[in-house]
Amino acid sequence: MVLIVISWIYILFTTINLGFLTDKILQLKNKNFVITSILGLFSVTILASIWAIFGRINIEFHALLLLTNILLYIRFQKSITEHYTAFWIELKQLNKALKVFLIILFFLILAQCASIPFVIDNESYYIQTIKWLNEYGFVKGLANLHLFLGQTSGWHVTQSAFNFSFLYQNFNDLSGFCLLLGNLFAIQKLNDYFKNNNSNYLIIGLFPLFNILFFQFISAPSPDIPVYVFSFIFFFYFLENFKKLTPETFNLLVILALFLFYIKNTTVTFFVFPIILLLFHFKSIFKELLKPALLSIILISLFIVKNLIVSGTVAFPSNLFGSINMDYAIPNSIQSFYYEQIKCYGYFVTPEKYNSMSAGDLFLRWITMSKLNGLFNKISVLLILITPFLILKFKNEKAHWSIYFVMVIQLILLLITSPQYRFFLNYILFFSLFCLICMIKNNRVINILIMLSLIPVVIVLFFSINLSKFANNNSLMEISNFSSQNIIFPFSNSKNSITFETIRIGNLKYNSPQNNDFFWGNGNGDLPCINKVQIEYFEKYFHYRPQMRTNNLKDGFYSKEITKNE
Repeated sequence: MVLIVISWIYILFTTINLGFLTDKILQLKNKNFVITSILGLFSVTILASIWAIFGRINIEFHALLLLTNILLYIRFQKSITEHYTAFWIELKQLNKALKVFLIILFFLILAQCASIPFVIDNESYYIQTIKWLNEYGFVKGLANLHLFLGQTSGWHVTQSAFNFSFLYQNFNDLSGFCLLLGNLFAIQKLNDYFKNNNSNYLIIGLFPLFNILFFQFISAPSPDIPVYVFSFIFFFYFLENFKKLTPETFNLLVILALFLFYIKNTTVTFFVFPIILLLFHFKSIFKELLKPALLSIILISLFIVKNLIVSGTVAFPSNLFGSINMDYAIPNSIQSFYYEQIKCYGYFVTPEKYNSMSAGDLFLRWITMSKLNGLFNKISVLLILITPFLILKFKNEKAHWSIYFVMVIQLILLLITSPQYRFFLNYILFFSLFCLICMIKNNRVINILIMLSLIPVVIVLFFSINLSKFANNNSLMEISNFSSQNIIFPFSNSKNSITFETIRIGNLKYNSPQNNDFFWGNGNGDLPCINKVQIEYFEKYFHYRPQMRTNNLKDGFYSKEITKNE
């Protein structure tokens, strides 16, 4: 915990400095401390992504980052210090209950981040993605080694910039830092709600009620956490500024939409919101569109370049823009297999079963699933049905209708592609709170709810709980608990203590986890690391095996077709 706090202090210092610079360049006129830090995260992500095209995100990048920090603080010391002072004053003005809540929550988030990583994707590709970024940057055809590595998220680029791998190996906690920012922003707005009685402030202010859902994801760099946090902040600014939009707020919303997309491309529907605002406020903002346009070009170009390098295609694992492929692109047969697996996974059926089912059969299968998946699927449909009536009765405004219709679009897209509830959870949570505030607005009740939300977090963090009644995945049966051994040093980046064997196949020498029954699992092995079961599977059924393009790992991989004589 102690080491995580030290790393977060530096991360906060860095993001505030770079966020201040970003605000100054784009003239956003932002006064919110949390937004400044998010702008800093956005800036670091862009800088690190550009850097990763040419080399590793390691001590060289941090030397540049540290120098930039020092120069920025020296040049703008007075203004940056005023930012900290204003934030401290805001914290002191919180009511007593909210202060106590933030203090307790801070230590709970730290404890969770220091505990065993729970997210199964951490073992399949989070750890390895970040390792590749730290040691080589973006690597050509990396997805040929492991398909999941083709999903390299912008959030993993950010984590690779802030895990200080050249100093210490167990920093993996940027999602926890992000959740803390989200709760700070929410509590600020909740405190404002007690003064202005604005329901938009109350919706974002109740965000902490869902910490119990978020906590198991913050001991690993899950891209889902920033998606949920930034989505709520986006919704707040969208609702508050829909009627009277300034160019500065429009630019901030564009940045948040771009950041969300770069972190997780399933958030592509967030681009609809700036388009809606543009249609309603074109006359007042069209003269100021150059900056958001340039920023969009830069980030989308980075997204395409990243994909072309790592997977060899523009939009992995989609077949969109299939004509634009690099010579090391994943073979079409394997890419189609992967895309089909993603679709089928959302319905928990085999490809054969999926192809034999009608759209109605698939929907019925989806909504009648058991456990947590089925619960959130049912809630999704329920919200789609009841939200229009509540909007009509309590908040019949275009801004709320806009979010509702984008939610419907998002659900339809997911039903066509991969209807996993976590890709839709930001909308579920937002409209769940919208429904809640239609019934509860008493300040005392709200304070009690906020404080009570800590109880399940404490129980889950310090007591062992079996999730067999809730989870559909056997890998998610046990949650991680805090141990006193992690008060100073956080737990290892991987929850598994496994050994690795070195295997050579053609010109590729790789490390494979031993006694590992997770097909996609790699763990924390030295690069290159991949489960030999995967290589054997794709060689047997698709007749391809990964090979190095040259003798240098930085030059990447390609899939070599196996002939009858091999």
